[in-house]
Amino acid sequence: MGWTKVIVGVGGLMMSLNAVLMALTPAGVSGVIGMSTDIVAAAIGGLWALRWWLLPWPSEGESITWIALIDIVVTADSLMVHDRVLGAMGVLMLVATGTYAAVFHSPRVLAMNVGWSLLSIVILSILTVRGGGRWQGDIALGMALVIANIALIGLVLPTMQLSHLLLRLDTVSDPLTRLLNRRGLDSQLAHYSGTYRHAADYAITLDLDRFKRVNDTYGHPFGDEVLKRTADRLRSAADSDALIARTGGEEFVIVGSARNEPPAEIAERLRTALETMSGLPVTITASLGVALFPAPGPTDRRSRYETLRASDAAMYQAKRLGGNTVVATETAQAIPS
Repeated sequence: MGWTKVIVGVGGLMMSLNAVLMALTPAGVSGVIGMSTDIVAAAIGGLWALRWWLLPWPSEGESITWIALIDIVVTADSLMVHDRVLGAMGVLMLVATGTYAAVFHSPRVLAMNVGWSLLSIVILSILTVRGGGRWQGDIALGMALVIANIALIGLVLPTMQLSHLLLRLDTVSDPLTRLLNRRGLDSQLAHYSGTYRHAADYAITLDLDRFKRVNDTYGHPFGDEVLKRTADRLRSAADSDALIARTGGEEFVIVGSARNEPPAEIAERLRTALETMSGLPVTITASLGVALFPAPGPTDRRSRYETLRASDAAMYQAKRLGGNTVVATETAQAIPS
């Protein structure tokens, strides 16, 4: 992440350098308003670089504010450029903020950025064609500028974001069961907030009993099929808003909010769902451990880890009792009043 901050900061440095060059070239900015706008653009680019190099990672709100500010300043600076074609090319600097939005923000934020960029190039292209310079009346040039920017900004950036989202999805999910993997669970838990009114956030660690014997007897392809069926059973038996992850070979974790039944009873429901899987030559059972997250209020990383560790320890106790059993910590026996 440190190198990412350096690279993002370099984008601001490039913006400052571009603004300086626009002030030096005869085809660039001129006049008090033009030079003032160019100075502001150079300053904002420098501040962006320093902000990323020297300060912690920004919040989402601050990040979006920076994107909006840079987009406005880049467009304003491009409007001040004496050579309209050069000004239209200056809009390409918005590709930098678009790339940043594509990687770090949602499709909605990227759509707003792309919309602003395309509106800017349309306005600059119209000014280029209708201006009094050498490009006056050159409609083909204006259309070429718009088409080039649509291809780069309107098509490439959304494609990049889609590819990035698919890559992220691949890194946080288990390809066999299509559940979250351990990294995905950690990521989701950081944002997870249960319904704390008359509810209890719980963690259930589940491990299939004697799964190695299943693999040794029926083969690994059958073992993979059991894991996929287990994932399907957990999806159908767990609450619709619960997080379900495969965190190891045959180990699963379920995190959710108990509303109308104690977490221990939810775990019993999951145990029964697995034990009653049909269409298999062997009965699949599981050992389950249940623990509660501290409540009320959100939890930090340490308390989340301790809760998962408690549910894991309870699961191993269920193993020692012979398996096909639910063991709950004392606080998970009932929903707190």
